[in-house]
Amino acid sequence: MHLVLEYALVEDYLEHRAALREEHLALARAAHERGELLMAGALPDPYDRALLVWTAPREVVERFVESDPYVVHGLVTGWTIRPRNVVIGAAPGS
Repeated sequence: MHLVLEYALVEDYLEHRAALREEHLALARAAHERGELLMAGALPDPYDRALLVWTAPREVVERFVESDPYVVHGLVTGWTIRPRNVVIGAAPGS
């Protein structure tokens, strides 16, 4: 099972992310290198949501959210964590 972290983004997200982008990406890359974060990215047209798919426990995802500069500095207006079952395709390492 995976966890999906969904971010709701501010309307002018693209204009405001530049100052925080490197710090956000460093945090995400570190989680990916540890094998916790499977994939992540914003949904375009409009850029109003982002999805991050995790293979880590909920506590790890919650810690990520608490330290993510996009959340801390208000680019994320809300977030949810939901389980996702893999029906087709193998999970990494299986």
